[in-house]
Amino acid sequence: MSLRPPEVLAPAGDMERFLAALRYGADAIYLGGKLHNMRASTRSFTTEELAQAVSLAHRQGVKVYFTCNTLPVNGEIPALKSYLAEVAGTGVDAFIVADIGVMMAARRAAPQTAIHISTQAGVTNYLTATELYKLGASRVVLARELSLEDIRCIRENTPPQLELECFVHGAMCMSFSGRCLLSDYFVGRSANRGECAQPCRWSYYLMEEKRPGQYFPVFEDEKGSYILNAKDLCLIESLDQLCRAGVSSLKIEGRAKSAYYVAVVTNAYRNAVDLYLKDPENYQLPQWLLEETRKVSHRDYSDGFLYGRPEQAQCYESGGYIRQWDVAAVVERWEAGRLYCVQRNRFYEGDRLEALIPRGMPVELEARDLRNEAGEKIPCANRAAAPFSMACGQPLPEGTILRAPKGEQPQVK
Repeated sequence: MSLRPPEVLAPAGDMERFLAALRYGADAIYLGGKLHNMRASTRSFTTEELAQAVSLAHRQGVKVYFTCNTLPVNGEIPALKSYLAEVAGTGVDAFIVADIGVMMAARRAAPQTAIHISTQAGVTNYLTATELYKLGASRVVLARELSLEDIRCIRENTPPQLELECFVHGAMCMSFSGRCLLSDYFVGRSANRGECAQPCRWSYYLMEEKRPGQYFPVFEDEKGSYILNAKDLCLIESLDQLCRAGVSSLKIEGRAKSAYYVAVVTNAYRNAVDLYLKDPENYQLPQWLLEETRKVSHRDYSDGFLYGRPEQAQCYESGGYIRQWDVAAVVERWEAGRLYCVQRNRFYEGDRLEALIPRGMPVELEARDLRNEAGEKIPCANRAAAPFSMACGQPLPEGTILRAPKGEQPQVK
């Protein structure tokens, strides 16, 4: 059994996503800066933004973990100490590191800041986990390729003070613990330095050496084959087993994903953990929470390696995503029976919407009495980022997301 209530750890690639994680129930949020960041494609945080984020989080009892988990090259070392000290000065609760040299530099530059060992370090056994603890790590982020039994074994053979963090949701790499050279080889963008071009999602054909120009599909599909394209991870149905195995932190992947994704997935795991803590022995995941994980953009889901070597862990048909819902609007305020919002995607008078309620079930709404900023009636909200209002008898807090099914919408009668 876990020594403490399991932590819901959410990703944030910028301030919008950070606020979504905060609003929808994260216990802790991980993010990165301009350097040594495994998500180089995200906008990330300046030192000033980081200080603001930490202040907001700490006022709500939420922790902030800072990623320094690339594998640095020689030219980056001279500036490392001052960078770590500068980040530590913002009050972050931990550094997430993958490199032993960065770990020791962080301990010297900011001895008061906790050290978490990134999944990039490939921790797969209790011996390594214990030695990292002796070196000063307070937590290890376990490799994604571990089974539930592996996790349980590590917990039973490591110091009880060492926290174990486990990925529970999001994209999977085709390589062990994310250490992959394909991207660097194909396009000169190193996955180990936050620049992955995701060649494992590309479509491939087979060409025989002596038959140049003749391409044969590896899998019978006119688009080629996606033999390296891993399914996404979704372990919400195994949350109770992970907690009983001793996992301290449930980590959601997705710093490069949308604020909507962060909000929905964080909210789903937040509600699931709260239900588990109320009655661990009789916990059952409600169907609506499982459905929530399907209402974000995702590939087909799998259990990863949790129950052993996966038999069908690749998406062979496509490298794309399943996306069935869109953000319709974001609430700015509720006043005198009306919601004042900012529009994101087009919807019409009479359409069915859902309000994503923090720490609660989504609430169905009808788009009624739509009006533009001037108070004039409009048949639809179709101007991106434009203010509008609609009738709503239920007060909804600032930042609440309104969403709608993609495609033709059923009209509420």
